[in-house]
Amino acid sequence: MAASAEHPLPEPTKPLLGLLNGIAQSTFYGNTEITEELLREQLYPETSSQEFGVLLAKMKGIIKSIASADMDSNQLEAFLTAQTKKPGGITTDHAIVVAKFWKNQRAKIHESLINQSKWENSLKNISWRIDLKTQSRHIDQMNSPVAIVEMELEKNGQESELLTMEFDETELNKMLKKLSKIEDSIISLTQKSSCFFT
Repeated sequence: MAASAEHPLPEPTKPLLGLLNGIAQSTFYGNTEITEELLREQLYPETSSQEFGVLLAKMKGIIKSIASADMDSNQLEAFLTAQTKKPGGITTDHAIVVAKFWKNQRAKIHESLINQSKWENSLKNISWRIDLKTQSRHIDQMNSPVAIVEMELEKNGQESELLTMEFDETELNKMLKKLSKIEDSIISLTQKSSCFFT
């Protein structure tokens, strides 16, 4: 199957590649202009709505399975071979087209799925330093250390936002204690969940 994927696609399989690209556009890239009716009219005008619906559902299911597992070439070959042997599965020509499509679209679909799974800001970068505050006319503190933490946050590919926090020794100790509690909770939860799998 891999050797055949290197050759140009025969004419009858080109609509299938277009269908797979349409599925990717509507399912993974959020293109709402790509509809089932548009795909049928443009790619399979001779096919009835019912037949096209079956083909679309089958291909959508296959692509979603491949994408959710982020299959490498070996996994993909095994999966597609199983699909060709299954009753009501796909043809070998269809498997070749799906393999070619996945080879070209894997990275983009994977990146899209990652971006769709982010609900909040993500931490792009973090830096910290310790500064020494010196006495001024209005502040009685003299040579007291402060921790400066800078976090670069990004939300779904938008422009980054810089968050700067300053902690004196007391505030830093409070934060470290809270982080320690969080760490203990995570360790406790992961140990409990690993007990279920042993």
